[in-house]
Amino acid sequence: MISSVLILILGFGLPFGYFYFKKNPQFGGKITSSEKRRLRASKNWKGGKFLNLQKTTMELKISGIPGLIKESSRAKKTQNPKSNLKILPFIKKDFQKDGVPKFVWYGHSVLLLQIHNRNLLIDPMFGPDASPVGPIRTKRFSRSSLEIIDMLPDLDAILLTHDHYDHLDFQSIRKLKQKVGRFLVPLGVSRHLENWGIDKNSIQEFDWWDNAGIFDLELTFTPSRHFSGRGLADRAKSLWGGWVIKNQEFAVYWSGDGGYGDHFKEIGEKLGPFDWGFMECGQYNHRWHQIHMYPEEAVQAALDSRVQKAIPVHWGGFSLALHHWKDPIERFVKAASQNKIEFYTPQIGAIVNGNETTYEPWWEALD
Repeated sequence: MISSVLILILGFGLPFGYFYFKKNPQFGGKITSSEKRRLRASKNWKGGKFLNLQKTTMELKISGIPGLIKESSRAKKTQNPKSNLKILPFIKKDFQKDGVPKFVWYGHSVLLLQIHNRNLLIDPMFGPDASPVGPIRTKRFSRSSLEIIDMLPDLDAILLTHDHYDHLDFQSIRKLKQKVGRFLVPLGVSRHLENWGIDKNSIQEFDWWDNAGIFDLELTFTPSRHFSGRGLADRAKSLWGGWVIKNQEFAVYWSGDGGYGDHFKEIGEKLGPFDWGFMECGQYNHRWHQIHMYPEEAVQAALDSRVQKAIPVHWGGFSLALHHWKDPIERFVKAASQNKIEFYTPQIGAIVNGNETTYEPWWEALD
Protein backbone atom coordinates (compact mmCIF):
# COMPACT_ATOMS: atom_id res chain seq x y z
CA MET A 1 0.00 0.00 0.00
CA ILE A 2 2.75 2.44 0.98
CA SER A 3 4.71 1.69 -2.18
CA SER A 4 1.59 2.28 -4.31
CA VAL A 5 1.00 5.67 -2.68
CA LEU A 6 4.67 6.57 -3.17
CA ILE A 7 4.52 5.62 -6.83
CA LEU A 8 1.34 7.71 -7.22
CA ILE A 9 2.97 10.74 -5.56
CA LEU A 10 6.10 10.44 -7.68
CA GLY A 11 4.07 9.81 -10.79
CA PHE A 12 2.17 13.07 -10.41
CA GLY A 13 4.66 15.09 -8.36
CA LEU A 14 7.78 14.72 -10.47
CA PRO A 15 6.16 15.82 -13.76
CA PHE A 16 4.50 18.72 -11.95
CA GLY A 17 7.81 19.75 -10.38
CA TYR A 18 9.58 19.50 -13.72
CA PHE A 19 6.94 21.63 -15.44
CA TYR A 20 6.88 24.14 -12.56
CA PHE A 21 10.63 24.76 -12.57
CA LYS A 22 11.07 24.61 -16.34
CA LYS A 23 8.02 26.56 -17.49
CA ASN A 24 7.23 29.04 -14.72
CA PRO A 25 8.19 32.47 -16.16
CA GLN A 26 9.01 33.80 -12.69
CA PHE A 27 12.34 31.98 -12.76
CA GLY A 28 13.49 34.03 -15.73
CA GLY A 29 16.12 32.89 -18.21
CA LYS A 30 18.27 29.82 -17.80
CA ILE A 31 22.03 30.33 -17.84
CA THR A 32 23.62 28.60 -20.80
CA SER A 33 27.14 27.36 -21.49
CA SER A 34 27.71 30.17 -23.97
CA GLU A 35 26.65 32.78 -21.41
CA LYS A 36 28.95 31.27 -18.80
CA ARG A 37 31.83 31.67 -21.23
CA ARG A 38 30.88 35.32 -21.68
CA LEU A 39 30.65 35.97 -17.95
CA ARG A 40 34.09 34.44 -17.38
CA ALA A 41 35.57 37.54 -18.99
CA SER A 42 34.72 39.47 -15.79
CA LYS A 43 37.50 39.60 -13.22
CA ASN A 44 34.76 39.21 -10.59
CA TRP A 45 33.85 35.73 -11.92
CA LYS A 46 35.91 33.11 -10.12
CA GLY A 47 35.41 29.39 -9.74
CA GLY A 48 32.24 29.33 -11.81
CA LYS A 49 30.42 32.20 -10.09
CA PHE A 50 30.62 35.85 -9.10
CA LEU A 51 32.33 36.64 -5.79
CA ASN A 52 32.16 39.58 -3.40
CA LEU A 53 35.21 41.79 -2.91
CA GLN A 54 35.37 40.72 0.75
CA LYS A 55 35.01 37.20 2.06
CA THR A 56 31.29 36.75 2.66
CA THR A 57 29.40 33.85 4.16
CA MET A 58 25.62 33.57 4.18
CA GLU A 59 24.82 29.93 4.82
CA LEU A 60 22.43 29.06 7.62
CA LYS A 61 23.82 26.14 9.60
CA ILE A 62 21.51 23.25 10.46
CA SER A 63 22.31 23.76 14.13
CA GLY A 64 20.83 27.25 13.92
CA ILE A 65 17.46 26.25 12.47
CA PRO A 66 15.73 25.56 15.84
CA GLY A 67 16.70 29.01 17.07
CA LEU A 68 15.49 30.59 13.85
CA ILE A 69 12.11 28.84 14.14
CA LYS A 70 11.74 29.97 17.74
CA GLU A 71 12.66 33.56 16.90
CA SER A 72 10.31 33.53 13.91
CA SER A 73 7.42 32.39 16.08
CA ARG A 74 7.98 35.28 18.51
CA ALA A 75 8.30 37.86 15.72
CA LYS A 76 5.14 37.02 13.76
CA LYS A 77 2.93 39.61 15.45
CA THR A 78 5.18 42.59 14.67
CA GLN A 79 6.82 41.73 11.33
CA ASN A 80 3.92 43.22 9.36
CA PRO A 81 1.90 46.38 10.03
CA LYS A 82 -1.58 45.68 11.36
CA SER A 83 -3.17 47.57 8.48
CA ASN A 84 -2.06 48.11 4.88
CA LEU A 85 0.38 50.96 4.33
CA LYS A 86 -1.04 53.79 2.25
CA ILE A 87 0.64 54.75 -1.04
CA LEU A 88 0.07 58.40 -1.92
CA PRO A 89 -1.39 58.89 -5.42
CA PHE A 90 1.00 59.97 -8.17
CA ILE A 91 0.33 63.55 -9.28
CA LYS A 92 1.85 64.09 -12.72
CA LYS A 93 1.79 67.89 -12.56
CA ASP A 94 4.13 67.75 -9.54
CA PHE A 95 6.60 65.58 -11.47
CA GLN A 96 7.12 67.87 -14.44
CA LYS A 97 10.50 68.19 -16.15
CA ASP A 98 11.54 71.53 -14.69
CA GLY A 99 15.24 70.82 -14.15
CA VAL A 100 14.82 70.20 -10.41
CA PRO A 101 15.88 66.68 -9.25
CA LYS A 102 13.03 64.78 -7.66
CA PHE A 103 12.11 61.28 -6.57
CA VAL A 104 9.28 59.06 -5.38
CA TRP A 105 9.93 56.09 -3.10
CA TYR A 106 7.33 53.33 -3.43
CA GLY A 107 8.35 51.21 -0.46
CA HIS A 108 11.12 48.60 -0.19
CA SER A 109 13.56 49.41 -3.04
CA VAL A 110 11.37 50.92 -5.75
CA LEU A 111 12.42 54.43 -6.76
CA LEU A 112 11.20 56.78 -9.47
CA LEU A 113 13.99 59.32 -10.01
CA GLN A 114 14.07 62.41 -12.21
CA ILE A 115 17.49 63.94 -12.78
CA HIS A 116 18.48 66.26 -15.63
CA ASN A 117 14.88 65.91 -16.86
CA ARG A 118 15.32 62.16 -17.36
CA ASN A 119 12.93 59.70 -15.73
CA LEU A 120 14.64 56.63 -14.30
CA LEU A 121 13.05 53.74 -12.40
CA ILE A 122 15.20 51.66 -10.05
CA ASP A 123 14.37 48.08 -9.01
CA PRO A 124 10.73 48.33 -10.10
CA MET A 125 9.22 45.56 -7.98
CA PHE A 126 5.58 46.72 -7.79
CA GLY A 127 4.23 43.18 -7.42
CA PRO A 128 2.14 41.97 -4.46
CA ASP A 129 4.40 39.07 -3.46
CA ALA A 130 8.17 38.89 -2.90
CA SER A 131 8.09 35.07 -2.84
CA PRO A 132 6.12 34.28 -6.02
CA VAL A 133 7.55 30.76 -6.42
CA GLY A 134 7.78 29.67 -2.79
CA PRO A 135 5.42 27.62 -0.64
CA ILE A 136 5.32 30.50 1.87
CA ARG A 137 4.27 33.82 0.41
CA THR A 138 5.63 37.27 1.34
CA LYS A 139 2.78 39.71 0.85
CA ARG A 140 3.37 43.41 0.27
CA PHE A 141 2.44 45.85 3.04
CA SER A 142 0.45 47.92 0.49
CA ARG A 143 -2.41 46.99 -1.82
CA SER A 144 -2.88 47.53 -5.58
CA SER A 145 0.75 48.50 -6.10
CA LEU A 146 0.88 47.13 -9.66
CA GLU A 147 -1.73 49.70 -10.67
CA ILE A 148 0.80 52.48 -9.98
CA ILE A 149 2.62 51.52 -13.18
CA ASP A 150 -0.33 52.75 -15.26
CA MET A 151 0.01 56.23 -13.72
CA LEU A 152 3.78 56.61 -14.15
CA PRO A 153 5.28 58.87 -16.84
CA ASP A 154 7.22 57.45 -19.75
CA LEU A 155 10.63 56.23 -18.61
CA ASP A 156 14.00 56.83 -20.19
CA ALA A 157 15.50 53.78 -18.48
CA ILE A 158 15.02 51.11 -15.85
CA LEU A 159 18.03 50.35 -13.64
CA LEU A 160 18.33 47.02 -11.85
CA THR A 161 20.67 46.13 -8.98
CA HIS A 162 20.28 42.33 -9.01
CA ASP A 163 17.84 39.57 -9.86
CA HIS A 164 16.24 38.68 -6.50
CA TYR A 165 12.44 38.52 -6.51
CA ASP A 166 12.03 41.53 -4.22
CA HIS A 167 13.88 43.66 -6.82
CA LEU A 168 13.13 42.11 -10.22
CA ASP A 169 9.49 41.15 -10.73
CA PHE A 170 7.98 39.39 -13.74
CA GLN A 171 4.55 41.03 -13.44
CA SER A 172 6.03 44.50 -13.12
CA ILE A 173 8.37 44.12 -16.10
CA ARG A 174 5.50 42.81 -18.21
CA LYS A 175 3.47 45.96 -17.45
CA LEU A 176 6.44 48.33 -17.74
CA LYS A 177 7.98 47.24 -21.02
CA GLN A 178 5.73 49.53 -23.07
CA LYS A 179 6.80 52.56 -21.01
CA VAL A 180 10.59 52.27 -21.10
CA GLY A 181 13.27 52.67 -23.74
CA ARG A 182 16.33 51.09 -22.10
CA PHE A 183 17.26 48.61 -19.39
CA LEU A 184 20.58 49.01 -17.55
CA VAL A 185 21.38 45.83 -15.64
CA PRO A 186 24.19 43.85 -13.99
CA LEU A 187 26.09 41.18 -15.89
CA GLY A 188 23.94 38.09 -16.38
CA VAL A 189 20.56 39.73 -15.76
CA SER A 190 19.77 40.29 -19.43
CA ARG A 191 18.76 36.64 -19.83
CA HIS A 192 15.76 37.13 -17.53
CA LEU A 193 14.50 40.17 -19.41
CA GLU A 194 15.00 38.51 -22.78
CA ASN A 195 13.05 35.49 -21.52
CA TRP A 196 10.19 37.88 -20.69
CA GLY A 197 10.10 39.41 -24.15
CA ILE A 198 12.39 42.43 -23.78
CA ASP A 199 14.37 43.26 -26.92
CA LYS A 200 18.03 42.36 -26.36
CA ASN A 201 19.10 45.54 -28.17
CA SER A 202 17.43 47.68 -25.48
CA ILE A 203 19.44 46.04 -22.66
CA GLN A 204 22.93 47.08 -21.55
CA GLU A 205 24.85 45.00 -19.01
CA PHE A 206 27.40 46.39 -16.54
CA ASP A 207 30.29 44.96 -14.53
CA TRP A 208 31.46 46.67 -11.33
CA TRP A 209 32.91 50.11 -12.10
CA ASP A 210 31.63 50.05 -15.69
CA ASN A 211 30.35 53.49 -16.61
CA ALA A 212 28.52 54.98 -19.54
CA GLY A 213 27.37 58.39 -20.69
CA ILE A 214 23.62 58.06 -21.28
CA PHE A 215 21.05 60.87 -21.67
CA ASP A 216 23.73 63.46 -20.71
CA LEU A 217 24.16 61.56 -17.44
CA GLU A 218 27.13 59.57 -16.20
CA LEU A 219 26.07 56.18 -14.82
CA THR A 220 28.39 53.83 -12.96
CA PHE A 221 27.60 50.36 -11.63
CA THR A 222 29.24 50.00 -8.22
CA PRO A 223 30.14 47.01 -6.00
CA SER A 224 28.02 45.80 -3.13
CA ARG A 225 28.33 42.83 -0.76
CA HIS A 226 25.48 40.51 -1.60
CA PHE A 227 24.56 37.63 -3.94
CA SER A 228 22.06 36.75 -6.69
CA GLY A 229 19.84 33.98 -8.02
CA ARG A 230 16.22 33.14 -8.78
CA GLY A 231 16.27 29.35 -8.88
CA LEU A 232 18.01 26.24 -7.60
CA ALA A 233 20.95 26.32 -9.97
CA ASP A 234 21.81 29.99 -10.64
CA ARG A 235 23.12 31.26 -7.31
CA ALA A 236 25.76 33.96 -7.95
CA LYS A 237 25.47 33.40 -11.71
CA SER A 238 24.63 37.06 -12.29
CA LEU A 239 26.14 40.14 -10.68
CA TRP A 240 24.75 42.47 -8.00
CA GLY A 241 25.61 46.04 -7.04
CA GLY A 242 24.57 49.67 -6.75
CA TRP A 243 24.37 52.71 -9.02
CA VAL A 244 25.85 56.18 -9.21
CA ILE A 245 23.90 58.64 -11.38
CA LYS A 246 25.30 62.12 -11.87
CA ASN A 247 25.77 65.15 -14.04
CA GLN A 248 27.69 68.36 -13.42
CA GLU A 249 25.04 69.72 -11.06
CA PHE A 250 23.74 66.72 -9.09
CA ALA A 251 24.88 63.28 -7.94
CA VAL A 252 22.89 60.31 -6.63
CA TYR A 253 24.15 57.11 -5.03
CA TRP A 254 21.96 54.00 -4.80
CA SER A 255 23.72 51.50 -2.52
CA GLY A 256 21.94 48.35 -3.65
CA ASP A 257 21.49 45.42 -1.28
CA GLY A 258 24.43 44.26 0.76
CA GLY A 259 26.42 44.14 3.94
CA TYR A 260 28.77 46.82 5.22
CA GLY A 261 32.25 46.84 3.71
CA ASP A 262 35.25 48.81 2.50
CA HIS A 263 33.61 49.43 -0.88
CA PHE A 264 31.61 52.37 0.52
CA LYS A 265 34.74 54.43 1.18
CA GLU A 266 36.11 53.52 -2.24
CA ILE A 267 32.88 54.63 -3.92
CA GLY A 268 32.94 57.90 -2.01
CA GLU A 269 36.58 58.54 -2.88
CA LYS A 270 36.16 57.73 -6.58
CA LEU A 271 32.73 59.16 -7.33
CA GLY A 272 31.49 61.24 -4.38
CA PRO A 273 30.29 63.43 -2.86
CA PHE A 274 26.61 62.71 -3.43
CA ASP A 275 23.64 65.01 -2.95
CA TRP A 276 21.35 62.05 -2.26
CA GLY A 277 22.26 58.59 -1.02
CA PHE A 278 19.64 55.84 -0.95
CA MET A 279 20.96 53.36 1.59
CA GLU A 280 19.83 49.77 2.11
CA CYS A 281 18.25 49.57 5.58
CA GLY A 282 16.08 46.57 6.37
CA GLN A 283 15.66 42.77 6.27
CA TYR A 284 18.72 42.19 8.47
CA ASN A 285 19.48 39.48 11.00
CA HIS A 286 22.63 38.38 12.79
CA ARG A 287 22.50 35.12 10.83
CA TRP A 288 22.92 36.91 7.50
CA HIS A 289 24.58 40.09 8.74
CA GLN A 290 27.30 40.01 6.06
CA ILE A 291 24.77 40.50 3.24
CA HIS A 292 22.38 43.01 4.86
CA MET A 293 23.43 46.02 6.93
CA TYR A 294 22.08 47.02 10.31
CA PRO A 295 20.56 50.55 10.26
CA GLU A 296 23.54 51.98 12.16
CA GLU A 297 25.81 50.57 9.46
CA ALA A 298 23.62 52.10 6.76
CA VAL A 299 24.25 55.51 8.32
CA GLN A 300 27.99 54.80 8.51
CA ALA A 301 27.95 53.66 4.89
CA ALA A 302 26.37 56.99 3.94
CA LEU A 303 29.15 58.82 5.79
CA ASP A 304 31.83 56.63 4.21
CA SER A 305 30.51 57.25 0.70
CA ARG A 306 30.25 61.02 1.28
CA VAL A 307 26.48 61.30 1.11
CA GLN A 308 25.03 64.70 1.97
CA LYS A 309 21.40 63.61 2.52
CA ALA A 310 20.57 59.96 3.22
CA ILE A 311 17.32 58.13 2.50
CA PRO A 312 16.75 54.66 4.01
CA VAL A 313 15.28 52.09 1.61
CA HIS A 314 14.67 48.32 1.59
CA TRP A 315 12.02 48.64 4.28
CA GLY A 316 8.30 49.51 4.30
CA GLY A 317 7.38 46.98 1.63
CA PHE A 318 7.87 43.39 2.74
CA SER A 319 8.88 41.38 5.78
CA LEU A 320 11.91 39.35 4.73
CA ALA A 321 13.50 39.19 8.18
CA LEU A 322 12.36 38.79 11.78
CA HIS A 323 12.62 42.35 13.05
CA HIS A 324 9.66 44.64 13.80
CA TRP A 325 8.56 46.33 10.56
CA LYS A 326 9.38 49.76 12.05
CA ASP A 327 12.77 48.76 13.49
CA PRO A 328 14.81 49.81 10.40
CA ILE A 329 13.48 53.36 10.24
CA GLU A 330 13.53 53.95 13.99
CA ARG A 331 17.14 52.85 14.32
CA PHE A 332 18.18 54.72 11.17
CA VAL A 333 16.67 58.02 12.36
CA LYS A 334 18.36 57.66 15.76
CA ALA A 335 21.76 56.87 14.26
CA ALA A 336 21.53 59.60 11.61
CA SER A 337 20.59 62.18 14.25
CA GLN A 338 23.49 61.12 16.48
CA ASN A 339 25.90 61.37 13.56
CA LYS A 340 24.46 64.71 12.42
CA ILE A 341 23.81 63.58 8.86
CA GLU A 342 20.79 65.02 7.05
CA PHE A 343 18.13 62.54 5.96
CA TYR A 344 14.75 62.21 4.28
CA THR A 345 11.90 59.99 5.51
CA PRO A 346 9.16 60.54 2.92
CA GLN A 347 5.81 58.80 2.92
CA ILE A 348 5.39 56.01 0.39
CA GLY A 349 4.46 57.68 -2.89
CA ALA A 350 5.37 61.23 -1.84
CA ILE A 351 7.18 63.41 -4.39
CA VAL A 352 10.37 64.88 -2.98
CA ASN A 353 12.36 67.52 -4.84
CA GLY A 354 15.89 68.78 -4.42
CA ASN A 355 14.82 71.98 -2.71
CA GLU A 356 13.13 70.28 0.25
CA THR A 357 14.13 68.94 3.62
CA THR A 358 11.73 66.15 4.46
CA TYR A 359 11.46 64.59 7.89
CA GLU A 360 8.03 63.14 8.47
CA PRO A 361 7.69 60.36 11.09
CA TRP A 362 4.55 59.04 9.39
CA TRP A 363 5.11 55.51 10.71
CA GLU A 364 4.77 56.55 14.37
CA ALA A 365 0.96 56.68 14.17
CA LEU A 366 0.78 53.13 12.81
CA ASP A 367 0.88 49.76 14.54
